[in-house]
Amino acid sequence: MEEFSVASGISRPTLSRFFNDPGRVRPATRQRIEAAMDRLSYRPNLFAVNFNRRNPKTVGIIVPTLIDPFYAALVQRIEFLASAAGYWTVIQSSQGDPDREAEAVATLVSTKSAGAIVAPLGEASRRDLFRQIEKAMPLVVLDARVDADAAFVGTDNHSSIGLMVDYLLRSGAPPSYFDMPAVNQNASERRQAYEASMIERGAEPIIFDVPSLDWDFERLAFEEAMRLFKAGAPVGGTILCACDRVAFGVMAAACQMGISLGRLADLRVAGHDDHPLSQYACPSLTTVAQDVDRLATLSLERLMQGIADGANKTSADRLEARLIMRNSA
Repeated sequence: MEEFSVASGISRPTLSRFFNDPGRVRPATRQRIEAAMDRLSYRPNLFAVNFNRRNPKTVGIIVPTLIDPFYAALVQRIEFLASAAGYWTVIQSSQGDPDREAEAVATLVSTKSAGAIVAPLGEASRRDLFRQIEKAMPLVVLDARVDADAAFVGTDNHSSIGLMVDYLLRSGAPPSYFDMPAVNQNASERRQAYEASMIERGAEPIIFDVPSLDWDFERLAFEEAMRLFKAGAPVGGTILCACDRVAFGVMAAACQMGISLGRLADLRVAGHDDHPLSQYACPSLTTVAQDVDRLATLSLERLMQGIADGANKTSADRLEARLIMRNSA
């Protein structure tokens, strides 16, 4: 910036005010600085500027995977909203690995972000991991709960699973439950919600486990469903899957075994999440849709509140999901 000051003929203090907040200089001065930047091809080092700021303008985002469309959609929306608010984002994926998640947290703390939105691995996360972020900056936990003194934003699993169980019981055979790998708190919450909803309605819960901590849901569900179908296990006429990705694996196994799928066929299948491909499955998948836009918006709002107040907020926002009735059930 010192060299840019000499080359442009604009004082160093004026440049400093501009790069910290363009609104702090007169419009004519701003135009002069921007013209000099174009002429000299100058761009400040954003990381250096951020470290030098009393109020940094970066927001950290950590998700378990960017391959899953649910997390990809959340990141895309948060990034857009943060940019509109004058913040730029540092996005990292833990790739389902607790060691990578710990590295991502360390990176966020070291880059002096204004705050962080984290969708944790949950069960596999190191217990003290999120305490590191809490001490360094405001934190919002997104999608799956962890032990942290921070705001939480997620879907009300008990409400969404109960909504689906009620629909399936009213419209056909009682649903058995095909679990998801126990990778985070959502897995246990949805399983408990299924059991409670079935018992509350006088039906017997039947649960099929997927014993793994792997995020390759489709493959694991396909292999377990194939094993059950070949063994003639009593899966019943309806299967409720913990998430749509599990449902895709179950549906693929049923097709391979010659089991017809659909409302008036051998087997009904339903999921959870409204994966972008669920409407294009064959048959199209009955599911419950999480409100991705609201999840992203509310998580950033809660983070901005924490940044403004300079402290973490221990609030909890649980959003309702919406039933999507399609041909699979």
